[in-house]
Amino acid sequence: MSLISPATAGPDPGKGDDGAPRRRVDGPLVRTLLGLTVITLLVALTALAVRQYAGFEAQQRGFALITYTPDGYQSPEMPNYLSQISGTGATWVQFNVTWYQAGTATDTIAAGAQTPSDSSVQRAISLAHEHGLKVMLKPSVDLLDLKFRGDIRPADSTAWFASYTAFINHYAELAARTGVEQLSVGAELAGVSGDRSGWLRVVTSVRARYRGPLVYSALFGEYQHVAFWDVLDLIGVAAYWQLAEHPSTDVDALRRAWRPIVNELKAYAARTGRRILFSEAGYTSQQGTATKPWDWTISETTSQAEQAAAYEALLTSLQDQPWWAGVFWWCWDVPLAEHPNDPLGYTPHGKAAESVVRNRWT
Repeated sequence: MSLISPATAGPDPGKGDDGAPRRRVDGPLVRTLLGLTVITLLVALTALAVRQYAGFEAQQRGFALITYTPDGYQSPEMPNYLSQISGTGATWVQFNVTWYQAGTATDTIAAGAQTPSDSSVQRAISLAHEHGLKVMLKPSVDLLDLKFRGDIRPADSTAWFASYTAFINHYAELAARTGVEQLSVGAELAGVSGDRSGWLRVVTSVRARYRGPLVYSALFGEYQHVAFWDVLDLIGVAAYWQLAEHPSTDVDALRRAWRPIVNELKAYAARTGRRILFSEAGYTSQQGTATKPWDWTISETTSQAEQAAAYEALLTSLQDQPWWAGVFWWCWDVPLAEHPNDPLGYTPHGKAAESVVRNRWT
């Protein structure tokens, strides 16, 4: 029963001032307006979270500690590996977990035979904290047909983003449970990183589960095309720029090669209001490594000197840049039983490059 009598009631909300019925606004228009409002609100709330972490740390000094086996992080040598990393002056370690999809156009992402188990990842995180290291967890997607993840362009983007959200939420929840200090929401997905609406929903879903800083790791040729930096805390770049045309141990020449890259990154950081983290950077101990830093099979000739020179050039070129948030070197891998030593690989452990890092960071 109404407590307002007809005589004292206000204007009929269903009619205009002239008594004519108001036009009803509903259906697709309402849904569109509501969708835009929700997205705007989500961006604003995310911006508040981003500001909270703006001064998180001057520079992150870390290594990626990688494995491609379910129990690799269960290795009894894990405490030793983490102690070695800490001994270089590193303050962070990155753990990598990979799920898989069948091909570039498919839309289902799932754990595979090489995916590290949750229990092994949780153990690695706990051990890292015991060694005084902060953790960045970096889940990635690879392809079962061995094509490059940057070429993923799903035929059904809605289905792909739904599957991707379930994948990344799994690790957002694991990161929250284990006290991970930073989470990467994706890596090197150039074929889809321009889809702003899809990624806004991914980031919103992740932030509902994990309250720490978020980063995305873009390819060095991709980062200027990523459509959602404004809802993340840091810009992540896999920093594999070519520095030389021919094999070189000339640190000064390699530093000169960095200058235009540094200027470009500085301008981009200023334009976006975000600091830039090298979420990956590395060089093999092979002849010619600075000519193709992304290529792990460039040569069969070892060259610790070239690897060390490239490390030195990167650190001296970037370390005094206030917009630079640091580097995770690729990589300090968990050795496979059949390959206990890696004289041609990316690891700097036991090589001249390790001394370069130690001298800079300690």
